[in-house]
Amino acid sequence: MPIGSANGSSIRDRVRPASAAELDNIPWLRTLEPVQRRRAEGVVVVGEAEPGDLVCRIGRAPTYWFGVVEGLLKMSNDNADGTSMTYSGLPPGGWFGEGTAMKREPYRYNIQALRRSLVAGLPIDEFHWLLDHSIGFNRFVMNQLNERLAQFIAAREADRLNNPDVRVARNLAALFNPVLFPGVGQLLRITQQELAYLIGLSRQRVNEALRALEAQGMIRVEYGGLRVLDLAALRVSAQGLATPPFNASNASRIESPR
Repeated sequence: MPIGSANGSSIRDRVRPASAAELDNIPWLRTLEPVQRRRAEGVVVVGEAEPGDLVCRIGRAPTYWFGVVEGLLKMSNDNADGTSMTYSGLPPGGWFGEGTAMKREPYRYNIQALRRSLVAGLPIDEFHWLLDHSIGFNRFVMNQLNERLAQFIAAREADRLNNPDVRVARNLAALFNPVLFPGVGQLLRITQQELAYLIGLSRQRVNEALRALEAQGMIRVEYGGLRVLDLAALRVSAQGLATPPFNASNASRIESPR
């Protein structure tokens, strides 16, 4: 797995075959026929990325299709004026870069670890083999592409409003997307500082927006993370629209972790 770090050193020596437990948490494996699944499981590898490590680098040709097993990554681009634009956070369960892998073109973005993360990789030739032989895999990839397109369109519309509260709601709604990030569930393990990095706001401004969303019953700020209580209302808020009154009977709740 050609993962490079931000300082240019290699982390190939931290790559190993995926364990049975790690394979069980890869969503697209469940779309495969038994023979296809055994073939895929035999080639999936995982690697440990330290904070700041680059999993994908602009200009590099793809050799794997990647997914997040544990941790948090960000997808961003560096502008000519030295600024950086973050496209998306990538929490557990998320697989990314399928468009680049399908076209076998160089990356147009960087994927960087915000914290120590475990990243899985499917060799690109096996990715194309599955596209050629598995209807279920094709549907999974098509759903990924469709959901990501909708996410980016919504992000562009929200950014036009130039409203920090909407930006926070939009980023949270994206991170809780059950199609793109099925490993998140209802509890997102993220710090306010990490969220501030992804959104491009100060931690204090993010905290203010989170408290407002919490007061409206959409989320609950917990130790070490955020719990979604009303994803539908959060998505409405992410569009810059007035949100309906919070209805506890319709909220999606689970017990707090002990």
